[in-house]
Amino acid sequence: MQDHASRPSLDNAIALQKFGVGQPVRRKEDDTLVRGKGKYTDDFNLPGQAYAFIVRSSYPHGIIRGIDTSAAKAMPGVLGVWTGTDLTAANYSPFTCGLPLKNRDGSPLHQTNRMALMTDKVRYVGDPVAFVVAETLAQARDAAEAVALDIDELPAVTDAADAAKPGAPQLYDHIPNNVALDYHFGDTAAIDAAFKSAAHVTRLDIANTRVAVVSMEPRVGLASYDKAADHYTIQVPTQGVAGNRANLAKNMKLPNERVRILTANVGGSFGMKNINYPEYMCILYAAKVLGRPVKWTDERSTSFLSDSQGRSQDIHAELALDKDGKFLAVRLSGYGNLGAYITGVAPSPLSLNTGKNLASVYRTPLLGVDIKCVLTNTTLLGAYRGAGRPEANYYMERLIDRAADEMGIDRLTLRKRNFIKSSQMPFAAASGVTYDSGDFQGVFNKALEIADHAGFAKRKKDSRKQGKLRGIAIGSYLEVTAPPGVELGKIVFEADGSVKLITGTLDYGQGHATPFAQVMSDQLGVPFDRIKLEQGDSDIVHTGNGTGGSRSITASGMAIVESSALVIAKGKTAAAHLLEAAEADIEFSGGRFTIAGTDRGIGIMELAERLRDSKVPDGVPSSLDVDHTTEPVPSTFPNGCHVAEVEVDPDTGVVQIVRYTGVNDFGTIVNPMIVAGQLHGGVVQGIGQALMEKISYDTSGQPITGSFMDYAMPRAADAPPMTVGDHPSPAKSNPLGTKGCGEAGCAGSLSTVVNAVINALADDGVTHLDMPLTPERVWRALQDARKTKAA
Repeated sequence: MQDHASRPSLDNAIALQKFGVGQPVRRKEDDTLVRGKGKYTDDFNLPGQAYAFIVRSSYPHGIIRGIDTSAAKAMPGVLGVWTGTDLTAANYSPFTCGLPLKNRDGSPLHQTNRMALMTDKVRYVGDPVAFVVAETLAQARDAAEAVALDIDELPAVTDAADAAKPGAPQLYDHIPNNVALDYHFGDTAAIDAAFKSAAHVTRLDIANTRVAVVSMEPRVGLASYDKAADHYTIQVPTQGVAGNRANLAKNMKLPNERVRILTANVGGSFGMKNINYPEYMCILYAAKVLGRPVKWTDERSTSFLSDSQGRSQDIHAELALDKDGKFLAVRLSGYGNLGAYITGVAPSPLSLNTGKNLASVYRTPLLGVDIKCVLTNTTLLGAYRGAGRPEANYYMERLIDRAADEMGIDRLTLRKRNFIKSSQMPFAAASGVTYDSGDFQGVFNKALEIADHAGFAKRKKDSRKQGKLRGIAIGSYLEVTAPPGVELGKIVFEADGSVKLITGTLDYGQGHATPFAQVMSDQLGVPFDRIKLEQGDSDIVHTGNGTGGSRSITASGMAIVESSALVIAKGKTAAAHLLEAAEADIEFSGGRFTIAGTDRGIGIMELAERLRDSKVPDGVPSSLDVDHTTEPVPSTFPNGCHVAEVEVDPDTGVVQIVRYTGVNDFGTIVNPMIVAGQLHGGVVQGIGQALMEKISYDTSGQPITGSFMDYAMPRAADAPPMTVGDHPSPAKSNPLGTKGCGEAGCAGSLSTVVNAVINALADDGVTHLDMPLTPERVWRALQDARKTKAA
């Protein structure tokens, strides 16, 4: 037996100091992506592929009387033109919402049962009704324009409150008043009593505007069909291949194993690319019929019509307080705008998620949510970065600022009086969830210190000398991350000396490869640069809920920790055999298995190689590979306090964010550089909604924000200098102690930016403004307030 004498594991120790948990390691993929070497779905092509183009309704609402495809079929290069009748014959299932949400009477939410192509009615501008496949994209586009639609136009409704009124245009015969879900949460009698006994009640009507996702990469699909195997493959950007394959297979009425989803690099999603869409069903159908691959790539103008959108609530918010400003109860009522169809998780952000996150970091004994999720003649709604979390925190922080002004209590003092104390953890919130950790007062104090809140009065005076109005706002937030779900942790020691990690989340901008490798390197001592991440092939990634709801590092992190423990257990058995020792005497540390009390041992990489090249007796593992699925990974509760400082030009209404501070509790931070990047992106996304973004429709139901000429997006000049601080309280619900971070920037910035602008205008009498706070809106509010004061 060869003696594997061990020298001190100095190299491993140095590597862990550089690449272990907590280190700001540069992202593995940056060299590829920054140099333009990434491969996105539109970069892929297959021999003999054809091109699809979708025919969409230009009417917001109407009855389909006929679709004439004869002229299109006769055009050069056209391989086929199909309508909903053809896809109905294929016996596809409709798109439905699988969430177990119930109406206040206990009945399930109403399903819209959307088909891939509509045959009865069109319900929004952009509703797909047919598609063309041709030899070239230009030929497909030309032919699509030749498809003649015979549609009897019906009255349309785009506002949720209007759609729920008696006599409003009805989108579905089986859904009275267009209310798909009448959501209720809370003890109504107790909440009513609390409001009745309150010394003060603050009330606000708040519009949380509809926004477009506008990811850098549009949606795209490349479908193929293997006739011999009766098997479909589609290359498509997703947020997780396992769940999306299951949904796609369900819609096609096929077992999962007959459908394969491939996802390469993804240029953003924010929730939008995590559902099945009609276009994918169309190209899969055509690939089978034509016996050749079919490709479809969305265009930016149609992305504004076809992609799911976000937010879209009109809320009446109320906060009840006692004479000292202690919160007694909070409640929301109002409407959420679902758009024309329900798929994916659409109703949840408008209802359940809003309620779960409303209490935030405050001791609020009672909480009520009554929101009608209503169907309208608009593009469908879906998850959008935060999916109810930023919305709920926005409502709470707006209420607190208004209550402080109405009661004459300092805004900071009012918050301090109502923070949940760290000594009260675990804390059962009125939302029905239990927070396991957090020091909300400590986060708050650190944010004030870093932001130099005490020096604001001088800065405000200096701004006034320059003719500018300066405002500041402090906003705390807390998020309840994605609900519990299982996750895959598969580890494979490859023959080339690399180690493959396979997990069911998916990177579409988060930078998974680096922190996941840091965790694995920390657990197993495997060299950081040998770890390769695989997430994009549903034939390999058999389990997982994908990336969404700020769950990735928690879910995949737990999977890595548990899988690593299984690797170590197998390694101890194998090392005992190779080192001729009792398994009970084998220890593992820093990537080496050693015999306790000796210097004899073997490194994990060498052990994996020896097992691969040797025959082992029964009872000894032949490899260190593991394929493990976790039990459901619990939600976590990231939180923080953000401080925004703005200057407003009273002559133009232009808002400039001049200082921004965010102190956050993300628990254990695996890679602080990546976390800071996620936070920066989320803050800017929130700024976009707060100051400029809004999807709008005219009175007939036509969208009037269908391009970047009409829909404003934040640019580099709109991003403020940011100071980021940490005040972690590690989560107790997962072995790493991590909490999510991807959506926190939105949750913190919405309220702080809006409240800061209102604070800047407060001296002139402005007490409320709805997003977006465009220069015209700000200027007009300021002029109206000054006229009122003068009168």
